[in-house]
Amino acid sequence: MSETVHRIMLDDKELIIIGTAHVSKNSAEEVKAIIEEEKPDSVAIELCNSRYQSIQDQDKWKKTDIAKVVKEKKSFLLLANLILSSYQKRMAKQIGIQAGQEMLQAIESAKETGAELVLADRDIQVTFARIWGNLGFWGKTKLFFTLVLSIFSDEKITEEDLEKMKSGDMLTSALSELAKSFPQLKESLIDERDKYLAQKIKTAPGKKVVAVVGAGHVPGLKEAIKEDQDLVALTKIPPKKKTGKIIGWTISIAIIALIVSTLIVNRDAGFDQILSWILWNGSLSALGTLIAFGHPLSILTAFFVAPVSSLNPLLAAGWFAGLVEAIVRKPKVSDFENLNEDVNSFKGFWRNRVTKILLIVVFANVGSSVGTFIGGAEVVRIFINSFFG
Repeated sequence: MSETVHRIMLDDKELIIIGTAHVSKNSAEEVKAIIEEEKPDSVAIELCNSRYQSIQDQDKWKKTDIAKVVKEKKSFLLLANLILSSYQKRMAKQIGIQAGQEMLQAIESAKETGAELVLADRDIQVTFARIWGNLGFWGKTKLFFTLVLSIFSDEKITEEDLEKMKSGDMLTSALSELAKSFPQLKESLIDERDKYLAQKIKTAPGKKVVAVVGAGHVPGLKEAIKEDQDLVALTKIPPKKKTGKIIGWTISIAIIALIVSTLIVNRDAGFDQILSWILWNGSLSALGTLIAFGHPLSILTAFFVAPVSSLNPLLAAGWFAGLVEAIVRKPKVSDFENLNEDVNSFKGFWRNRVTKILLIVVFANVGSSVGTFIGGAEVVRIFINSFFG
């Protein structure tokens, strides 16, 4: 057995865990050889049902209702998923294989040997929801820009590098760096899924189970498998924190109170406050939409909606700008057909109408948020000058 394959005995049950690199040709070949040789009762793979369905239904993207995604406030989650997928696909393309080939091979080999297929990973939407729910405003902002900047990455990686990653050294180092920047991200993305995978693998049917997982999960999985894990707790989506809404409403009420107070003692200064609020919010939200190459109507929508939505934490300028973009430039079938290819490049992200809508939602909201801070500071400055200047 190679150093990437681990045998664990739990009472009378044998677990054979294969740690793979998701874009390694050797990993796929190893998966095929081991399943055919071991002939397990079950094959557990690091896929959830939604990702498995995506593999089985190649036309799934064509059925996406992008307007519904925007209305349900899932634009960032979908955009993040596409960016992360594009990074993996770029690496796979460099080596000339299909991303996730080892999972596809595991599915095929399970069918050929008559083994029961077990989808052992936690649903990707639950993972993203737990990540997002545990990040504060600045954490979300930092994560967003980290993801966006990754689109520009032209990192080259050799298959030799991938094989080194499977040994754990480079991967452990990478995860350590990730933990420093985003400790909550590592917890939800790696640690919790280690526990979830461990429980699904150890409870898979039969006396012999082959599990195919990413190499980064192996150390944590081997520890987690020693104890029973609570799957209900691991799939619970944390309730939205009220702190953000409280702060949002507090800022809104304070801004309105400052403007009204200023209008009472100095009408001209009060109108200056209103103008500054509108210009900073509207202009920066419109600029965000422009950066995403939004339609002129989408840009105008962002400009006029942002000053109002910034005073209501339940609304966001990006949602309106994104919906207008979806109506004016409704994605074509070809946009969904080309989505997998377009997300592999910076140009493709901005060209494809599907990803463009997602970018407009996110960038318009970021612009509006920045405008709120600058516009709010201007309102406070004018208030102070009017009363104490």
